[in-house]
Amino acid sequence: MKKDEILSWQNEAALRKYQIIAPILDQEIDPARKKELRARIAEKNGISTRTLQRYEAAYRKDGLLGLKPKSRAEGFSSRLPANYEDLFNQAVQLKRELPSRSVDQIIYILEGEARIEHGVLKRSTLQKHLFEAGFGKKQMKKYMEGQKSVSTRRFCKPHRMMLVEADIKYGVGIIYIEHGRRKTAYLSSIIDDHSRHMLASEWYENQESYVVEDIFRKAILKYGKFDKAYVDNGKQYVSKQLKQSCALLDIRIIHAKPYAGWQKGVIEKFHQIVDDFIAEVKLKKPKSLLEINEYWKYFLDEYYENKAHEGIKEYYRSHDVPVPDSGISPLMEWNRDKRPLTFIDAGTVGEAFLYHTTRVVNKGGCIQFKGRMYEVSAALIGATVEITYDPNDSAELTVYYKSMEPFKIKPVVIGSYASRTPEVPAAMTDKAPETSRLLDVIEKKYKERQEKRADAISYGLFGSEDK
Repeated sequence: MKKDEILSWQNEAALRKYQIIAPILDQEIDPARKKELRARIAEKNGISTRTLQRYEAAYRKDGLLGLKPKSRAEGFSSRLPANYEDLFNQAVQLKRELPSRSVDQIIYILEGEARIEHGVLKRSTLQKHLFEAGFGKKQMKKYMEGQKSVSTRRFCKPHRMMLVEADIKYGVGIIYIEHGRRKTAYLSSIIDDHSRHMLASEWYENQESYVVEDIFRKAILKYGKFDKAYVDNGKQYVSKQLKQSCALLDIRIIHAKPYAGWQKGVIEKFHQIVDDFIAEVKLKKPKSLLEINEYWKYFLDEYYENKAHEGIKEYYRSHDVPVPDSGISPLMEWNRDKRPLTFIDAGTVGEAFLYHTTRVVNKGGCIQFKGRMYEVSAALIGATVEITYDPNDSAELTVYYKSMEPFKIKPVVIGSYASRTPEVPAAMTDKAPETSRLLDVIEKKYKERQEKRADAISYGLFGSEDK
């Protein structure tokens, strides 16, 4: 992800907690099995089962928002130092710079940098809040190591929207001319595992993360929420943006094992049909992406959806259920399934797929985003605000700050004599540290101690001469 797409640490912590509890949220799991699974997950992540249960309860009550660490205004005790929120943010930054740093070392640095008096910040307090935010020692170790995704063997769910599969296919041979340039098309699709009905499928000019997020959004808007999505480990499917969007809508992402794309049998079989389309559309010599998608819509709606599917027939025969001689098409199977669809408000879906990032409001009450200046508010000068935006349209951003009501901002034109925006302090950004703050503090204290020792020796010699 680009720098302007990096989530705030609070959102990252909430997302990590969600990924930990996601396997337990499945309503189909037997209670006894869930208890066993909870114990394994707790041990694997270095946390207690009680902590897992708190995460579950918070998520079921308030969704992803319930997993976000509380700010001072929302959750820190009033008995803590007045600048504790700043101290905590600095502690998080220090932990992210070097995950192996202990709480004692972090306190040592903060005291050495004169951010807090010696002995005021208690180890147990900071350790507790770092752990709750997902930055405990064992949690950070697991996070930095990376956990290999685990997927289950391929099977067919008994009802629609219980599981979907998604993938991107490279349109070999589909070349079209746009603005005088030759381009290749890429197909992003999402298909229902049970019925083989295509929820959304479209050709794009690239295979960036946005084409996956866009196809997910279109599928959910048209057919509602599905329970799980089975995908591979391509960068488009492991992006924080996709994980957060699905988590906000209570959709679980399952990843196939690395180099085992064959496990996504439904979508892989569908891609064989896509090859037939590619061979045919090349004969039409398409001149634009719009033209390719028009032919693709005809192909899907008229041919694929209404053609008997061997996979559906195989599924029912394995359960000793008779199948008509004419077979069952994806559209027929989708329509005959009685499982109700769960539709979500379009505004909620739109919000879930917005991109998130943070910015510091400068002395002019503005923030800079994608090379443009946006006016926020003079009341928020120096504050770190969270913004959401549509990756395809940055003409308007939404600003969030603590308990304030979210508000919209638009780009402003900076005059000839506008003051230059000051640089954001390095400690407040996510860039790699340029120095070891721990060693800086140790060096500083060492020199101070040497100066005191020199003064003491000098004074002692002066006193002995008087005698």
